[in-house]
Amino acid sequence: MNVGDLMSKPSCFVDPETTLAEATTMMGEQRVGSALILQGERLTGILTERDIVRAMSTAHDAPMRPVIEWMTKRPTTTTPGTPVREALRVMVEGGFRHLPVTDGEAVVGILSMRDIAKALAD
Repeated sequence: MNVGDLMSKPSCFVDPETTLAEATTMMGEQRVGSALILQGERLTGILTERDIVRAMSTAHDAPMRPVIEWMTKRPTTTTPGTPVREALRVMVEGGFRHLPVTDGEAVVGILSMRDIAKALAD
């Protein structure tokens, strides 16, 4: 089984200058745990629930500041053809629950621990 078999279509994209409050609202509305940060078409970061908690515990004005201050820059990515076992190893070793999926420079999906857990449960 490869990443392409389990990945979800990414639904939450924001610009690096989007405020943390706006990005968090979008994530909540879309019921996702991460937002991909794009500059044009290029993936420059990922904002996760953990980043939001870190931001809120660090700065009282965090909601009004841009996500570029809080996002994980240059996130680790994988490809649709990567075996799921390898992607899971990368996620566990890196300590993260969301892994952007790219085909060249294009973002084509996102793999989450939830996607893997669901596949194992089925």
